[in-house]
Amino acid sequence: MTTRTVTVAPSGVLGFWAAVSIVMGNMIGSGVFLLPASLAAYRGLSLAGWLVSAAGAMMLALVFARLSSQFPAAGGLYAYTRAAFGDTAGFLVAWGYWLSTVGTLAALAVALVGYLDPFVPSLVRTPSAAALLAIAMIWIVIGVNVAGVALAGRVQIVTTALKLLPLVVVGAGGLFFIDTAAFAMPPVSTTPVGRQLMAVVTLTLWAFLGLECATIPADSVRDPERTIPRATIIGTVLTAIVYIASTIGVMSLVPPDTLASSTAPFADGARRLVGGWGGALVALGAAVSCFGALNGWALIVGQLPMAAAADGLFPRAFGRLSSRGTPARAMIVAGAMSTVLVAMNYSRGLVELFTFIILLCTLSTLVPYVFCSLAVWLMPGQRPPSGAAAVVPVLAFLYAMLAIIGAGAETVFYGFVLLLAGLPLFVWLRRAGGGAG
Repeated sequence: MTTRTVTVAPSGVLGFWAAVSIVMGNMIGSGVFLLPASLAAYRGLSLAGWLVSAAGAMMLALVFARLSSQFPAAGGLYAYTRAAFGDTAGFLVAWGYWLSTVGTLAALAVALVGYLDPFVPSLVRTPSAAALLAIAMIWIVIGVNVAGVALAGRVQIVTTALKLLPLVVVGAGGLFFIDTAAFAMPPVSTTPVGRQLMAVVTLTLWAFLGLECATIPADSVRDPERTIPRATIIGTVLTAIVYIASTIGVMSLVPPDTLASSTAPFADGARRLVGGWGGALVALGAAVSCFGALNGWALIVGQLPMAAAADGLFPRAFGRLSSRGTPARAMIVAGAMSTVLVAMNYSRGLVELFTFIILLCTLSTLVPYVFCSLAVWLMPGQRPPSGAAAVVPVLAFLYAMLAIIGAGAETVFYGFVLLLAGLPLFVWLRRAGGGAG
């Protein structure tokens, strides 16, 4: 493997709580606000599914904690994969993950605009105006991140605190209305309980995507060997607690039949808890949640290709820093690509294509988990895990495989094609001597 240092990012600008907010903020996006409705039919099994998914996520968090303490390199999961499996695997992980972050920006911007409907319905329900608003949101967070990693970190801390407010309020408030009947086993069904539990796990595991994000801007984190592992584990634990508590709260506040057909379960729960203005509070919280996640992923969409460019596995331009020490070009390219995706979502005939592309990006987020769960045995200069410690990466690998299976055959097929589509770029960079362009 050859290494080419294109530029050096500013170090030590992200502290512990900024790293925790990146982990939590990138995991908690728009999906959690709709999940209780999807889980309503499973009743008590939904809590079991959350516990299984949280346990699997913790296994992955422990894997990333180990890797980041041993090898706190910029690029995180890409850097670990490259160190353990070589340039080709490293490139495929970087390529797929980067494309997934671009798709994530577009999806979050569209979701954010949707949650603004209670406040500016005429704007949100006009396709052209909604598209412009979503695009504006993308470029606002790109601007924040271009302005500096420290500013992006501060925005992430504030938005993470604000997005937790409606989730915590509904979760805690629901405890005063708790009804054990709401958590009874699902009605008698021809579907075996094991298969129902698998369905719940598949629904809930997506909510933990992003737990790895603190590992990626490692060069910008203070004391990364200690900060990143702690932030990854604590961020994952806190997020799991919020997810489970808020689900219990909503299921306690909203009757099962009503919850199953709800398009805004947290808003319904908040209305029962605090009155009519509760729905507006949740809608605002969901919008802030999307904006915070948008900001966090905008940081990642610049930091990861910067690390790959430093190793000659992405075009050199992606590794060049601005006068403020940020990979501005990489973020601007990603912003432009996300803009195109958002425009597709609001164009007649292209909405299904937008949805399909977002679905493809999901697999590209999961593949690195498989590589990293095995990388702990191959990291150069490090002792592989043994005894009880070896169980953790095994469970993390199984969880990652379960997540990929849960994505569905079509997603796996086209996601694999998307990964292979990047190989010509890898060949071109190698033929050009690495980092061309």
